[in-house]
Amino acid sequence: MAERADDRLVRLLGLVAFLDGAGPVRVEELADRFGVTPRQVREDVDALWVSGTPGYMPDDLIDFDAFSLEDGVVTLTQARGMTRPLRLGTREAVALVAALRAMHASPAVQADRRRAAVVASALDKLTAATGEAAGAVDVQLEGDGDPQVVAAVTTALAEGRRLHLRYVNAADVTTERDVDPLRLLTQDGAMYLVGWCLRVDGRRTFRVDRILDAHVLEEPVAERDVAVAGDLGADVWASVAHRGAPAATLRLASAARWVAEEVPAESVHDLPDGTVEVRLRVTNPAWLRRLLLANAPDVVAVDPPDVAHDVAQSARAALAVYASTTADGPGGSVSGTDETSSDETVG
Repeated sequence: MAERADDRLVRLLGLVAFLDGAGPVRVEELADRFGVTPRQVREDVDALWVSGTPGYMPDDLIDFDAFSLEDGVVTLTQARGMTRPLRLGTREAVALVAALRAMHASPAVQADRRRAAVVASALDKLTAATGEAAGAVDVQLEGDGDPQVVAAVTTALAEGRRLHLRYVNAADVTTERDVDPLRLLTQDGAMYLVGWCLRVDGRRTFRVDRILDAHVLEEPVAERDVAVAGDLGADVWASVAHRGAPAATLRLASAARWVAEEVPAESVHDLPDGTVEVRLRVTNPAWLRRLLLANAPDVVAVDPPDVAHDVAQSARAALAVYASTTADGPGGSVSGTDETSSDETVG
């Protein structure tokens, strides 16, 4: 699936910091350390070569040894201050204290004792360094889902016990299933439970606010060699792909490239004319319809044709309703539709 821009930014900064301390490193070793391909490492170096501090003249840019790179070795020659320790102002420190307090209070952190300890340690050190200003920060998190459900999920994770869930998916289908919880994650303002679903004998990702009921069972979770990514992209894709959901291919103008980063995609291709081709799978046609209607000016082509026909029919129906409601009133122009909300493809 397409890589999110913020994920790549974190890796780019990490490359600079690592190379600054490690010295020359072979491309293959960097690829293994950062979990990418050697080709991606070279592309990252190319991107860093034209990055730097404001001014962006040659003397402001991050620099590498071009000759060693030809031999497969990445050598950082100028970091341009990217590895200097960060100095926080009072306002920045207070904002970071607030974020850490919110993180520490979140169920996703509380469900993992090691993560909770790391966050608590960082919070204590930053609070002490910030001084009295940190005492003015009060963080109260709004609940994400039924409190009983959240409590059951966090308890099951902490005690290593199985869960019985009643869950409604994006297509409004309710099912009951037993799940061995693996991890609780948050992304884009929503909380997700990653677990091994015994009903389908596979890993699945569940939005916590779609869990209608949850009970902790006596059975302990079974030991399985299941990788759980820190980002939801792989889990969301696995959840959709295993259900054999139909595929759609969208050709979008460059202004809509965010779709490739925000929506779990099967493949992404940049085309010579500047457009981007995104192939994705959907379990809810209404979700795809809303996505295309909301971004209609940037949609160049859609395949299969029946998807495009469905969207066109919906747009004509909306225009017809609008025309009928304004027939006896003052005229006006249609600037869009109300179908601008998005939905996830998680079951």
